[in-house]
Amino acid sequence: MVKALIFDVFGTIVDWRGSITREVRAIAEVKGFQINAGKFANEWRSGYQPAMDRVRKGHLPWLNIDALHRLILDELAKKYQLGQMSEEEMNTLNLAWHRLKPWPDSVRGLKILKKKYTISPLSNGNFSLLNNMAKHSDLPWDCIISAELFGHYKPDPETYLGAAKLLDLNPSQVMLCAAHKDDLLAAQACGLKTAFIKRPREFPPSVNLDLSFDKRFDFNADNVIDLANQLSIV
Repeated sequence: MVKALIFDVFGTIVDWRGSITREVRAIAEVKGFQINAGKFANEWRSGYQPAMDRVRKGHLPWLNIDALHRLILDELAKKYQLGQMSEEEMNTLNLAWHRLKPWPDSVRGLKILKKKYTISPLSNGNFSLLNNMAKHSDLPWDCIISAELFGHYKPDPETYLGAAKLLDLNPSQVMLCAAHKDDLLAAQACGLKTAFIKRPREFPPSVNLDLSFDKRFDFNADNVIDLANQLSIV
């Protein structure tokens, strides 16, 4: 029996693209920049996996996600000629990832699931980022599990197995809930249960996402509330 639900956060629980686009657009208006805020947000996020791979391959020391986001932001600042921004403004923009807004169903769905299950993020976001995001967006986690605690990023097995160990549960008693099939398959390979949550607006329509329900997963849901319905909580 599943006793804990752990959630991917970026894209699954919160709308990173819409949130970052708004923050970039706001600072561009203040500074007088001409910038495609949506494109900037997409490029910032697209640097995420390559940056983690540089750490895995030993090209960079272990860095938390705040530090990786800042490395990517510094490169984008050069590309988009944002030299007028002060260090304080750059730091504030980098911390936009702490202020991501949840999808409309997320908070209500999590509060329903919390009635029966232990709920926690399992995110590559660092601990302070996840804590600040929870406070900012009223995410009702029972606890916070960050990949930072294990010195590994998802999809390394240490993250999924580490989460189960922290919860004092067997992997089969833990279910990863995520909008990304590669994340779910990696968790499944470690013995966790899996729930796919469809998020068609995570990326723009030009990005060809695989949003089909998949029989390989234990559950497939349109959103967090739908998942709660399927788990017979509502």
